Amino acid sequence: MHRYTNGMKTAALLAAMSALIMLAGSWIGGRNGLMLGFAIALATNGFAYFNSDKLALRSMRAYPVGPADQPVMYRVVQELTSAAGQPMPRLFVSPTDAPNAFATGRSPQHAAVCCTEGILALLDERELRGVLGHELAHVYNRDILISSVAAALASVIMFLAQLAYFLPFMSGGRDNEDRNPVGALLVAVLGPVAASLIQLAIGRSREYQADQSGSLLTRDPMALASALAKLETGTARRPLQPTPSVQTTSALMIANPFNVQGMSQLFSTHPPIADRIARLQELARNLP
Repeated sequence: MHRYTNGMKTAALLAAMSALIMLAGSWIGGRNGLMLGFAIALATNGFAYFNSDKLALRSMRAYPVGPADQPVMYRVVQELTSAAGQPMPRLFVSPTDAPNAFATGRSPQHAAVCCTEGILALLDERELRGVLGHELAHVYNRDILISSVAAALASVIMFLAQLAYFLPFMSGGRDNEDRNPVGALLVAVLGPVAASLIQLAIGRSREYQADQSGSLLTRDPMALASALAKLETGTARRPLQPTPSVQTTSALMIANPFNVQGMSQLFSTHPPIADRIARLQELARNLP
């Protein structure tokens, strides 16, 4: 597992994104903007750490389920967590036909795994086991927290970028003398780009890690490969609508939930399904 490496990545990400927020605040409002940026970064870090799971589940309108509601899902997760020596996460189902799944939570003790109604109808039990192993690997690798924090802080940067369009031209007080219109423009243009690139890098590397770790947990890489092949077709037929809340949660999902084609694939938070399947096939050939 990649627990300790990802813990260091989380700390580095918090520092880098917080510094970017503070720099953006300084460019927009001088000394006062710097202090405001510091306050926003501090509040956002704390909020993202303790509430990222609630935000993700709420964005997908997910409802909790137990063994009576989803006996197969519950049994598979119980078997995998027992094999890994980890606590049982909370289980949720999202009422959407778009096939997908994600895990969220800051640690195995505060984890939640969510499947959509679409993926539960699409996959057989072996394939579902592969997907759930992948999601549990995200939890054990501690990279759920990285993605959740990245999504929350990226949202703040994009908010500051939008704010930069207006603040330099607002009247009132001596603070206008400290504001830098050029800096505000740079924030407006580069802020969303920087936030997107950070999420892109984190998203792609963590998916490859979770594919490998989850397959080692289930001892069946081809189950996940088969599930991914179905998900590629299923998400193309039933894509999610890219609302702001769903866009933030999409980085957590096992497959890109949107209809991504052409050049836009270069900026996807998920690696190509074909590449992931090829890696899983290689893992299956070398699995002892």
